[in-house]
Amino acid sequence: MQDYPHRYEVSAQAPAEGEISVSSPGLQTLPSLAPAEFDGPGDLWSPETFLVASVADCFILTFRAVARGSRFEWNAVLCEVTGILDRVDNVTRFTEYHVKVTLHVPAGSDTHKAERLIEKSDHVCLVTNSLSGETILDSHIIIDP
Repeated sequence: MQDYPHRYEVSAQAPAEGEISVSSPGLQTLPSLAPAEFDGPGDLWSPETFLVASVADCFILTFRAVARGSRFEWNAVLCEVTGILDRVDNVTRFTEYHVKVTLHVPAGSDTHKAERLIEKSDHVCLVTNSLSGETILDSHIIIDP
């Protein structure tokens, strides 16, 4: 890992009407528009969906690192996140992130350890630690045959 601070450069450009192009050096450019909730078409990524996706993506990357560090074997993980956007004190912001984690583990796995690793991953995830909304974790462990 590189020393801190890390810098992440992103740019967005757009004509007066139409799609916004979001780009970062070395990455594929992504189209973006307002979500349906803000009268957009709802068929492209939006700032809101990018933000909520970053919570799910970061959780999985964090879980991989935490599980690897704990030498915990697992098969697959699904992280589903619902971000709640609300108006509080005349400010529109995300107030909650409902994080549902489904972890598949091999037969014979220590499910208590799996639960602790999920909780630790939630606790140390850099994206959720950078946001002001509350994170509500709901985890499910599935033992694969």
